[in-house]
Amino acid sequence: MQKSPDAFRTISEVSAELEVPQHVLRFWETKFKVVKPLKRGGGRRYYRPSDVELIRGIRDLLYKHGFTIRGAQKLLKEQGGRIDNVDAMVSAARAEGNPALAQAGSDGGGSAPLSGDAKAQLRGVLSDLKELKEMLT
Repeated sequence: MQKSPDAFRTISEVSAELEVPQHVLRFWETKFKVVKPLKRGGGRRYYRPSDVELIRGIRDLLYKHGFTIRGAQKLLKEQGGRIDNVDAMVSAARAEGNPALAQAGSDGGGSAPLSGDAKAQLRGVLSDLKELKEMLT
């Protein structure tokens, strides 16, 4: 039997539906104050359908669009804590030169590919670190 679309969801159900670990959902509650599941006795969380959609939007901002938590917080604040269509919202924000996007990109949240030189440098650093680790063990 499947739940009604209007039914409340437990953290395990939301975790499975959105493919996000439960501890990440709890962490996002601390970082995004708009995520406020109903809590019952024993601290058990119940998510409203609107909570699930908000978390889905946060997940997409962070994982799909490469936002940092701070960038996603700024964009959510500018949107009044609502996420209706993440893709359209991000496209509009990019077109407007939204500062939240600049913040997201400058925090390392962007997905620009590394140059060949940068990759070679990182490989060298990794090799040096592995050698140091061997010396210590």
